[in-house]
Amino acid sequence: MRYLMLLLAAAASVLSTTAAHADFGDQLFKLLADDGAGGDYFGFSVAISGTTAIVGALYDNSDDSGSAYLFDSTTGQQLFRLLPSDGAASDWFGHSVAISGATAIIGVYRDDDNGDASGSAYLFDTTTGQQIAKLLPSDGAGGDGLGVSVAISGTTAIVGAYHDDDNGGASGSAYLFDTATGQQIAKLLPSDGAQIDLFGYSVAISGATAIVGAYQDDDNGNESGSAYLFDTTTGQQIAKLLPSDGAAGDWFGRSVAISGATAIVGAAFDDDNGDDSGSAYVFDTATGQQLFKLLPSDGAELDVFGLSVAISGATAIVGAYEDDDNGGASGSAYIFDTATGQQIAKLLPDDGAAGDRFGDSVAISGATAIVGADWNDDNGYESGSAYLFDASAAPCLGDLDGDGDVDQSDLGILLANYGCGT
Repeated sequence: MRYLMLLLAAAASVLSTTAAHADFGDQLFKLLADDGAGGDYFGFSVAISGTTAIVGALYDNSDDSGSAYLFDSTTGQQLFRLLPSDGAASDWFGHSVAISGATAIIGVYRDDDNGDASGSAYLFDTTTGQQIAKLLPSDGAGGDGLGVSVAISGTTAIVGAYHDDDNGGASGSAYLFDTATGQQIAKLLPSDGAQIDLFGYSVAISGATAIVGAYQDDDNGNESGSAYLFDTTTGQQIAKLLPSDGAAGDWFGRSVAISGATAIVGAAFDDDNGDDSGSAYVFDTATGQQLFKLLPSDGAELDVFGLSVAISGATAIVGAYEDDDNGGASGSAYIFDTATGQQIAKLLPDDGAAGDRFGDSVAISGATAIVGADWNDDNGYESGSAYLFDASAAPCLGDLDGDGDVDQSDLGILLANYGCGT
């Protein structure tokens, strides 16, 4: 019996070693700007569609006007550096980015066309790197912050203006635009909007459904947060999303994402695994019903899991940029199966280091995920980077308890099932 136990322990050790790389997702490439410099914050925002990825560097240029970069996700090669035709100091072009097919959208929430920090967004052709249009709302005003968040699906784009005042100071709004014409389609406002809700800080869109976060909404307590679903063909609100266990200070809605009939909403300051450990929730957009609450297998206080979220099909990715696996605030990201709510893998960069903030931004398209680490120092202090991962790696066969690794707990389950447990 002792020999059997030693043999099983050795087998588990080998399995852990050989399967760890697949279990934690295969890193494909590390992306760096060819002209990166200290303080650029390259990786503050990321997005991906098919084989094209985009990375924002909001503090690029000596005047913090900002830029964005396109990459081929199959090779890791930089394709274009994107700059607006009328960029100006402190615009923060690249604060938000999104991509769908051959069209990218970039938010510039400190642009001043309609007044100081009124904001704007730009459309670019990803095949040529050329600017297509500049998007401005019909009623833009100083301080609106249009472009703090952007998303795109097909020929429809959504742009958040979290400091718009229609429902009170900083109540927020979002706008729909036709990317083929650059024309505004609709302005989205929640049915119960109130001051300082910050509706529009996060936005996402898939087909005819959009989701907008309002992370300082107070339905479940001060700054508990909420999110809203809208029909993009009519501009009408479909549902308001609230978590089943929402609480004050959770910031539910700080991040949102949607794919088909499934949405994911981050609550980075939820406390299930300790203060500000964070969580994320999966919803059915057809019914507005909560399906799962996502928590990492190794969550800990101050991880802020859920500060960034993304989804593609049945796979979601959630960032936790204050996770400490590679040192304080080195960061991590987790892959989940949205059909079951189960964690599939934990993503860590090969060269992660303290303070990198890996996971500050995340995106996924099919089997490829991109994760930003905007405080990485490869091109100078806080120059930033981003990483591409294969998100299709199957769960490790030895991970019997589904916690993302192979350890004594898994060995105990194996022994118990063979009648050797104590």
